[in-house]
Amino acid sequence: MPPQLREMSAELLSRLAGWSAPVIAGMAVLHFFAFLWLAAWARRDLRRMATDFDSFTRELKHRSLLDTGISLSDQIDAFLADVKEVLDDPTKKAERLSLTHRVKTIDEQRRYLQSQSFETCYTVCRTMIEAYPLAGVLGTILAIGAALQGGNENAQKTVANIVRNFGDSVWATFAGLVAAIVLMFINSLVETRFRRLSENRQQVRETVARAKRELSLGSGGDA
Repeated sequence: MPPQLREMSAELLSRLAGWSAPVIAGMAVLHFFAFLWLAAWARRDLRRMATDFDSFTRELKHRSLLDTGISLSDQIDAFLADVKEVLDDPTKKAERLSLTHRVKTIDEQRRYLQSQSFETCYTVCRTMIEAYPLAGVLGTILAIGAALQGGNENAQKTVANIVRNFGDSVWATFAGLVAAIVLMFINSLVETRFRRLSENRQQVRETVARAKRELSLGSGGDA
């Protein structure tokens, strides 16, 4: 390789290595805000399902009495239990008739089915945590590569360049490891809530499908 091209290549690699740690730190901050956005998204979906099923079970006689501080997931579980209790008891004709009218409304909206976008975004955020250590290693490789490209006269100069660029490589590795550790901790805080959201959605799908099936058959049989 011509000396001029070698110097340009070494300078480019050196700049990339120097920017590795700041770029990793910036991406980690954006990743943190992405988790906050997903947490707000999950809470909105839970609140929406809880509101729908609160309206869905409002006219039931034996309705669960919920504390004001109960979580949204537990509220949904309680509402689903109320619906299943009516479905399990064919003698509750008035309540089953009320559910028949309300299940049409909730099935037309189908807001409980809107889950693919959230699950895709969360999967991407969770998986990309593993990229930060690799990005740190990449910064280290760039720093060493810049030193090797710059030391074309003798081994002593090559070693000197490696030592000079050692700081960039260390900070890049440090930034990648710290970012991964912090984001893994944040993911552990929100993972349970997101898993409960997926479980609630699945339970709602199953309960609504059962209500549609049994109530439609019951109304047809009564007719």
